Amino acid sequence: MALGAAALGAAGAGQKGLISTAAAQEAPAKNNNSHFSRRTVVDLAKDMAKKPFQAPAQIPASFSSLSYDDYRKIRFRKDKALWADKDLGFTVELLHTGFVVRTPVQIYTVENGIAQPVIYSSELFDFGDLDVRAPDGTALFSGIRINAPINVLHQYDEVMVFQGASYFRGLGANQNYGISARGLAIDTGEPTGEEFPFFRSFWIETPRADSKTITVHALLDSPSVTGAFTFVIRPGATTVSDVTASLFARTDITHLGLAPLTSMYFFDARERGRFDDFRPAVHDSDTLAIARGNDEWIMRPLANPKTLQISAFAEDAPIGFGLQQRETDYETYKDLESRFELRPSAWVQPKSPWRNGHVELVEIPTNSETNDNIVAFWRPRATLKAGGNLTYSYWLSFGPPVTNIRLARVLETRIGMASTRKRRKFVVEFDAPLEDGVPVYLGSDVEPRVSASAGRIDNVVGRHNPMTGGYQVSFEMDPADVELSELRLVLAHKGQPISETWLYRWTA
Repeated sequence: MALGAAALGAAGAGQKGLISTAAAQEAPAKNNNSHFSRRTVVDLAKDMAKKPFQAPAQIPASFSSLSYDDYRKIRFRKDKALWADKDLGFTVELLHTGFVVRTPVQIYTVENGIAQPVIYSSELFDFGDLDVRAPDGTALFSGIRINAPINVLHQYDEVMVFQGASYFRGLGANQNYGISARGLAIDTGEPTGEEFPFFRSFWIETPRADSKTITVHALLDSPSVTGAFTFVIRPGATTVSDVTASLFARTDITHLGLAPLTSMYFFDARERGRFDDFRPAVHDSDTLAIARGNDEWIMRPLANPKTLQISAFAEDAPIGFGLQQRETDYETYKDLESRFELRPSAWVQPKSPWRNGHVELVEIPTNSETNDNIVAFWRPRATLKAGGNLTYSYWLSFGPPVTNIRLARVLETRIGMASTRKRRKFVVEFDAPLEDGVPVYLGSDVEPRVSASAGRIDNVVGRHNPMTGGYQVSFEMDPADVELSELRLVLAHKGQPISETWLYRWTA
């Protein structure tokens, strides 16, 4: 999605997690003439947390009342981009407020340790046929777009965008935008409603001419917490950000989501019958993947459930987790406009062990592909107390799915009626693992291990699939009278797992 509905909604002035324009201008200004570093942003966040949260000022009605189509007419003039004439390997374009993107942010450039504000001017933008303007110096930036020659040498294409609440999106080479990341999630899926922290200021370090990375610092604020974030971004076939975050709590936070990922899953062949649509599948992501500390790799097909589903995957120091788009064939979607097969996967890898918590997956029912209805994040077990702080770091990548090639990978999950209407038949397709770059033949000596937390599993059949070169497992489940069952499947050889662990939450 160009800008997911969840991100747009979070950007609205009526949401929690927005700051005042005045505060955004005052705090950073005190540091303009001193040496800037990450410590500058950390100190600002720490000081802000000691003060009451301030709601944002409203942008002019002429911009907040724009329709979606009119807002899209406002385009940044590419020749005005930061460093457009210097060939530094990066340019940065500025994004305008309007429509539901109503929270202005302050933007600074940093060179030789000196931070200088970027002053708003209507001359930076092409407004098309819109009769809307604002005086120079008005706070009307909403975010930044980072460009680099990621696809073609010397051609500057989009790499990452920061806009709306604490949302940002990234691309690997030759990909289209899909999944979003966020700086922080608070109370996601809770009955009390979600709080949306947001980035109120950005500092962009001028890259060296020979640099392969660009560094962006961001100041986060919300009623419950403030934060200092640093992103060191390296574009490529997989674009990787080295993220460091420091949080300072204003209030007790019991439901904290670190490194949150947000995506859209509408349907694939499993839910196809529920929706009248010309396409076989519609989703930005189709899989939750977790690399556990014990070398087990978990995959869970995403779902568009009939009721809200929240799943917790207890972990101790996971290697990583992410939301992935594994189906990368045009024929899966047959949508020339959306090109879902080009959407990136996102992967979070902690730089030091994250303990005492779990990966949480939230799946929200939706009747529209415009809604981001999937969220995954790391939830610490401990409450972040008022006055407390937390610093953590991780790598975040956008690109092809991260998998373990030494394990058979799940390719597809199909579900249908079994011998009776009440019983369900599952078919799970695996590819062949690689050994020294050569696919391993999976035959009769492979043991499919299937289990269910409720209901009964019958008629388990595993066999080599000559059409794919992989392995197919089919089985039936009799749910009896249960409403929910957690299914589990792994392939074993000589007692040892040789595949990812397939997990599936079946609901009545």
